[in-house]
Amino acid sequence: MNISDVAKKTGLTSKTIRFYEEKGLVTPPLRSGNGYRSYTSKHIEELTLLRQARQVGFNLEECREMIGLFNNPQRHSADVKARTLDKVAEIESHIHELNLMRTRLLALAESCPGDDSAECPIINNFAGCCHP
Repeated sequence: MNISDVAKKTGLTSKTIRFYEEKGLVTPPLRSGNGYRSYTSKHIEELTLLRQARQVGFNLEECREMIGLFNNPQRHSADVKARTLDKVAEIESHIHELNLMRTRLLALAESCPGDDSAECPIINNFAGCCHP
């Protein structure tokens, strides 16, 4: 199977597939005599796993670990679950940080008259001062 077929089956672009190969995230495809890559169903599975893992926030190194687990017949589901729960905790931390940022921004917006004057409590707060 060629790279355009793989792209259609995985929902990834050819460029992304080559990037993942370059980073060593997937099993290197065999090369035909003319140098073209030749993919198998295993590549489809690895690339689909990568796409899905990236969609839920796994970074490239975490994806490398997941591919390693996928390709390890001796893996333990507990290891996969632990990595998944670690990602959930990381996401929850980001959500908390974003909520704090949102709360601060809303309070700043509330303090600003939002009129034609130059006086702006938002800018003053960001600059760490109390007056223009």
